[in-house]
Amino acid sequence: MTKKAIDRDSLPYRPCVGIMLLNGRGQVFVARRCDSKDAWQMPQGGIDEGEGTHEAALRELKEEIGTDKAEILGATAEKLRYDLPDHLLGKVWKGRWRGQEQVWLAARFTGVDSDIDLATEHPEFDAWKWVDADDLPSLIVPFKRPVYESVLAEFAPLIAALRRG
Repeated sequence: MTKKAIDRDSLPYRPCVGIMLLNGRGQVFVARRCDSKDAWQMPQGGIDEGEGTHEAALRELKEEIGTDKAEILGATAEKLRYDLPDHLLGKVWKGRWRGQEQVWLAARFTGVDSDIDLATEHPEFDAWKWVDADDLPSLIVPFKRPVYESVLAEFAPLIAALRRG
């Protein structure tokens, strides 16, 4: 029996929010996925029915990194999309989505590093660190890299302002 090919074009994008969490030095928070030891990413997740992007962002931070101590600084002007690579299509998100359509928010971390706790109810990450914005793209899986580069470009003035103090 031959497995039926998935028609990518028939699948919608998952509505999602991404958070570029920045510390007081303008460094970016990244965490390593539990399911892929070479995949680092910024916090992100689905937007629930009836939920606003700011509300979703703070909920996702709490669910993924154990803290929602953050002040929203700005949002991308447009939604950004990425498609899953063929080897993941139909395997993640119960096969319901072709990729994600994301609103990205920049947020200033208002807590201390010890507030971050990856041992959440449903852990997604097993390590985290603050990185310089210039180093971020090289850590990201290739299929997400163009979105991350767009986010970095759009939030460059906020990052620069934090660096200046």
